[in-house]
Parts: sequence; structure tokens; C-alpha cells
Amino acid sequence: MGVKLGLEAKLYYNAVDFSGTFAEIKSVKDLTLNVEAGEADASTRGNNGWRATLATLKDGSIEFEMIWDTADAAFTAIRTAFFDGTGVGFAIMDGDIADTGSQGLKAAMVITNFSRNEPLEEAITVSVTAKPTYSDNPPEWMVV
Repeated sequence: MGVKLGLEAKLYYNAVDFSGTFAEIKSVKDLTLNVEAGEADASTRGNNGWRATLATLKDGSIEFEMIWDTADAAFTAIRTAFFDGTGVGFAIMDGDIADTGSQGLKAAMVITNFSRNEPLEEAITVSVTAKPTYSDNPPEWMVV
């Protein structure tokens, strides 16, 4: 079956140069993977009155919420990357990274948002936004 539930998806992190093994971030709650392309107008008089568009540079980001757990190695790596201005390698997969058929975006990213949420009757969480950064490893759509 090709349909998957959000709870089957997994977020992994690694060194920004992907030199280590990907480790799953288990404390993630909700996650959104945003992928889109810029647009260039290619309209001509010969296009029968229709605007023509070409896709240009791709843009991507991930936004996720995770439990504020200072003993969690993934939390510490993401917090450190934010405050040091360094990158993190991420794989945003629709299943286990070792399972044939799993797919998602693999990219070296920089953390652009690290906001703590303190709801009265819930666990403290952190909202994280990450975007592709300058790297020897450009973003790629990975299919296992």
C-alpha cells in the first residue's frame, strides 16, 4: 500500500557533511516538509493568450516541534547548531531510512528558528525551522 501515516515518517540527523550514521530524532511531534520552486515568466505571443511559466531554483525547509529535553542528544545538537550558526545533516523520510522504498529529502541545513513553547498543561517544546545551507553536499531527494 502506498499510503502512509504521519506517525510512520521519521526525521534523522547527522553531521552536516554526512560523515556519520543517521540517528532518528524520536522526540519530534509534528513536522512539515516544504519544497517548492521559484518561477520565471516564459510567456510569448505564440502561447495563444496563456501565461507560460518555467520552474527555477528549488527552495526547501522543514518545520517541526520537539520535546524540550536537554538530556536528548538530538535536541542538544540542534540547539548547539542554532546558537553556533553551524549546520546539521537531516533526512526527512516517509519511513525507516533502512527500508526499501522509503523516500524523502536529504540536506545539509542551518537552523533558522529555535523557539521555546511553554503551554500551561503540556510539556515544554521547541519549534524548529531548518533550511538548506551552503555545503559540499547539495540537497537531494533520496529513495532507498
